[in-house]
Amino acid sequence: MSRYLILLPAPEADWADLPPEEHEKGHASHVQFQEDLRAGGHELLVAGPLEPSAAATSMRPDGGGGTLVTDGPFSETAEQVVGFYLVSSDDEADLRAACERWSSRGEHLEVRRMAE
Repeated sequence: MSRYLILLPAPEADWADLPPEEHEKGHASHVQFQEDLRAGGHELLVAGPLEPSAAATSMRPDGGGGTLVTDGPFSETAEQVVGFYLVSSDDEADLRAACERWSSRGEHLEVRRMAE
């Protein structure tokens, strides 16, 4: 079985401004995706939302053998990773098909196979 990390990038500020029906639509889409995973025999190892990127701590080498620690996201972009799924599967084609169905409902995602 291979493991796949499904990243959910989104503009954080936009999410807070969405009307409740859009939040409900998003929740229903997540539920459908999880049902698709089960139906395809994929194992959902862990999933969850992330705290806002403003609460992140970034760490970089400082060039002198130490670490530069800063508050906030690693990169300043319009989209940040807001959640993730870690899935174990032996059927990559079916997993990708489930992800494509999910994306077609309005979700932006990035699927990455974890290195062995």
